[in-house]
Amino acid sequence: MEATQFKSDQYVRFCPGCGDHAICAALQKAMAQIGVPTHQTVVISGIGCSSRMPHYLNTYGFNTIHGRGAAIATGVKTSHPELTVWQMTGDGDCLAIGGNHFIHSVRRNVDLNICLFNNRIYGLTKGQYSPTSPKGFVSKSSPFGTVERPFIPGELVLGARGTFFARTLDVDMPTTVSCLVAAHEHKGASVVECLVNCVIFNNGAHNWIADREQRAEHSIVLEHGKKMIFGKERDKGIALSWDGLTPKLIVVPADDERVLTHDATLKDPTLHRLLILMGQMTEAGVQPDDLPVALGVIRNVEEDTYDQAVNRQIEEVRGKSKATCFDELTQTLERWEM
Repeated sequence: MEATQFKSDQYVRFCPGCGDHAICAALQKAMAQIGVPTHQTVVISGIGCSSRMPHYLNTYGFNTIHGRGAAIATGVKTSHPELTVWQMTGDGDCLAIGGNHFIHSVRRNVDLNICLFNNRIYGLTKGQYSPTSPKGFVSKSSPFGTVERPFIPGELVLGARGTFFARTLDVDMPTTVSCLVAAHEHKGASVVECLVNCVIFNNGAHNWIADREQRAEHSIVLEHGKKMIFGKERDKGIALSWDGLTPKLIVVPADDERVLTHDATLKDPTLHRLLILMGQMTEAGVQPDDLPVALGVIRNVEEDTYDQAVNRQIEEVRGKSKATCFDELTQTLERWEM
């Protein structure tokens, strides 16, 4: 299939320079590579800049209400498990008003492909701080700097017992496409955090790794089964060390025997959490440590999915039921007489 088959006839209304353009193009490329026909693909979203995505993809789609994309997507996938369901959401839509729906769709392991666009700002409503804005961030709704600590989306996924988490960058098309394809191949709730730039209200939010000159030194693309090596000269590696009883990651020379091999399938999330936390800027203006930001598929663990379990249970109950119609069913239920 070709990417053009997944392009709708709608004018794309993202601002010029917005990172959402790149993710939209990557989605179209990934969908073509996956090969699921347009009529078997559904794109669900909430409200926000990224949530306009259903308009720009030539698939079935539904632009729902603020924060409720996960609830609608769960209903679609559970009632029609044969469909491929994507959910488009942003750091505000997903982690603020939609936070409860998000953690429970992850906890239930609904077979959804969730693209979480993170620009660390409310773009559509014109520049208020979001749940991922770093502490001290100055915005229209925090003129003296927000006093709140931010969510780190991957850490939240692990807290909800998530089975798949990947992170990608709007200016890195190959990694983005590969992460989206891997998300589809995973059976369960797949969360891909897409680090995108809001050129209007938070320009340069991810310059630490987005800048071409710095990217190789400040980020690492993890690949399952391969050594964790990075740097412009590929001369640095990630190793595990201990601070007393506390595990931590450190940077060592690439030829050091302690350099770790990435295993995305580890059931225990301890190492995945350390990888997710690398290089995260949690306070405005505070430079992250010397650890790189982890990109690529960080966690990929197989578990039973919600939609499979629900439909299997329905068939089991139907097979055992003696009721052949609704009236017979009601006669089997508890009744009270006044």
